Amino acid sequence: MTGKIKVPLMICIIIFLFTYNASADVFTFKADRMSGSKALGRETTILAGNAEVRSDNIVLQADRIEIMGDDNQFIECSGGVRGREEVKDIFFQADRLRYDRKLKIARLEGNASLEDRKNEIIARARFIEYFDEEDITIFQISVKLFKDDMVCRSENAVYRRNEKLLELSGFPVVYKKDDEYRADRIRVDLDTDHVTMEGSVSGTIKN
Repeated sequence: MTGKIKVPLMICIIIFLFTYNASADVFTFKADRMSGSKALGRETTILAGNAEVRSDNIVLQADRIEIMGDDNQFIECSGGVRGREEVKDIFFQADRLRYDRKLKIARLEGNASLEDRKNEIIARARFIEYFDEEDITIFQISVKLFKDDMVCRSENAVYRRNEKLLELSGFPVVYKKDDEYRADRIRVDLDTDHVTMEGSVSGTIKN
């Protein structure tokens, strides 16, 4: 049996604000409009119009947000997706985003970007997977990372935020001012800008 919940028009004019406590995580959301359904084993809440969800330190905003799963575990965002991790000062944008509140993992797809303002890093890729608790981010397909006068490009990259390390693979290349470095695998110390290369190493250094 399936039941649907619709919010009256007069109430839709008011921005909704709900608060839950799930697994010691404060969870709130708001939007211009809300609808929901209760199906056997699947409860869904859909937010539309200036939708926003706040889960602990993560804030997500989008044209449409769908919340589902036990204790509202999964959040799917689409249309003008943007968000931030308030404590770490990390900002991100994407065409689509899925967030697991229990595992604290965000998956960004489309024209995705992540900005770590504390470490002054901006990265773009077609697919980004952000592991909040481990402080690790995985980038895939058309990866570009910018820091000061350094530009890194590859098809795959792993950003280890705590260690300030960037690991590049898949035709990686690093540009530092007028210098260029290529190899099968490249590791960049983002604290010192030191570059370590492995396999089919080549480069151009201009004095």
